[in-house]
Amino acid sequence: MSFGDPNNPYGPPQGQQGQQGNYGYPQQQPGYGYPAAPGFQQPGYGYPAGPAEMPGGVKAARVFLWILGVCQALGGLLLVLGSALFADRIRDAISSDGSVSSTDADKAASIGVGVMIVLGVIVLAFAFWAIFTAVKFAGGRGGARVSAIVYGSVVTLISLVNLLGGNFLALISLVLSILIIVFCANKAGGSWFNRPQY
Repeated sequence: MSFGDPNNPYGPPQGQQGQQGNYGYPQQQPGYGYPAAPGFQQPGYGYPAGPAEMPGGVKAARVFLWILGVCQALGGLLLVLGSALFADRIRDAISSDGSVSSTDADKAASIGVGVMIVLGVIVLAFAFWAIFTAVKFAGGRGGARVSAIVYGSVVTLISLVNLLGGNFLALISLVLSILIIVFCANKAGGSWFNRPQY
């Protein structure tokens, strides 16, 4: 028997002469015969494919996290560094009254400085949370999505309290935090963060 013999069981099937590889085995076609959809990874081992590129809403949420994180870092640093100036002002204001002793003025200034430093550290922690979460968006893990949604919820609550207190600049952080929640919780965000990690 030879490969040209139509009765040869080890030869190529009829009509597939041009697809032969070595030793008469047919060559495997790339992509399983179907082109990959643009923007999606090739599925593997029966798992569905996820987006290969971060969706626009998720990119926007990441930018908003960076904006809020940098602004909070600057605010936290100003609170910590400005506490000394604040202490001097409190001390001068209380001691100029004349009815308060200098030791009481120092105690009041120390309490004010302590409160400002604690608030500054809390704001810096929030800044770190936002920036760290934004950095983790590239990997697309579900933990980054949960962290962004929780962060957005906490900032939304704090912004509402500040807005009710008369701080109209809190409207900016309120809008950005709501957009972070929406962009991470929608379907495109879910497909990015829940895509299979190979």
